[in-house]
Amino acid sequence: MSLPVPDNQPVVAFDALLPAEMAAKAEQIGVKKAHLPALSMFVLAVLAGAFIALGAVFATTVAAGGAALPYGVTRLLAGLVFSLGLILVVVGGAELFTGNNLIVLAWASGKVSTRRLLQNWGLVYLGNFVGALATAVLVYLGGQYVFGQGSVGAAALATASAKAGLAFWPALVLGVLCNALVCLAVWLSYSARTTTDRIVAIVPPVAAFVAAGFEHSIANMYFIPIGLFIKAGAPAAFWEAIGKTPADFPTLTWANFLLRNLLPVTIGNIIGGAVLVGAVYWFVYLRQRGGAATGLGGGHGA
Repeated sequence: MSLPVPDNQPVVAFDALLPAEMAAKAEQIGVKKAHLPALSMFVLAVLAGAFIALGAVFATTVAAGGAALPYGVTRLLAGLVFSLGLILVVVGGAELFTGNNLIVLAWASGKVSTRRLLQNWGLVYLGNFVGALATAVLVYLGGQYVFGQGSVGAAALATASAKAGLAFWPALVLGVLCNALVCLAVWLSYSARTTTDRIVAIVPPVAAFVAAGFEHSIANMYFIPIGLFIKAGAPAAFWEAIGKTPADFPTLTWANFLLRNLLPVTIGNIIGGAVLVGAVYWFVYLRQRGGAATGLGGGHGA
């Protein structure tokens, strides 16, 4: 027998939110994100860049020396541990450019101006770059790439070289696919009532995009620079340990990083997140009500 709940006592619900409620929550979170003070937004963006970079460090370490395992198994393990980055962003509270593509739900409802949308994306992107690049510098200075008889550095170089060697259009398309999955991970987290729910919702889509080899602009702000730092400054003993030389990585240049990877991947991420996820869910759940307020609360994560 259930006891009656007094009128003045709030009802605590543990059921997951349904998609229409998730859309309303995403809209309200988008409004809050777009109106954050600039300094707070930037600091939270630096944190997000560092968080994603830490996930990348974890994934590189797990993938090191993975030749003994089938390719798919190694990629799956790397994807599972890489999800640490988005978990830190969503649960810890930070501003991630790729996740913030979902602000388009609030923009499409007329609750966020185009100026504020672009300001958020621009400032958060810059902060993410600072956080990811700073983490790459720290990891390089710490010499973590020499661990495992150089296998960690070899994995970092292989990853960076492959990414920097992508042609423009494949990089763009892989960016589309990647951020569709990332924003779906964030979208699923909006259904959660508990921290455990959020983590469980985040891991599968993130593991899928890493395992499949899709391209994430913010992760690449760590993956490629760490390879560039190793190529430029690793000692001779490291190269002897891995049986390679810097000349074995001709595609690994700053120009290729910025123009052949970061530019097309960023464009693809916006298409995948803002259009294929954000705009679609706005069209389905929010367009007919014209952005009417629903009273659902939100947070600042992702």
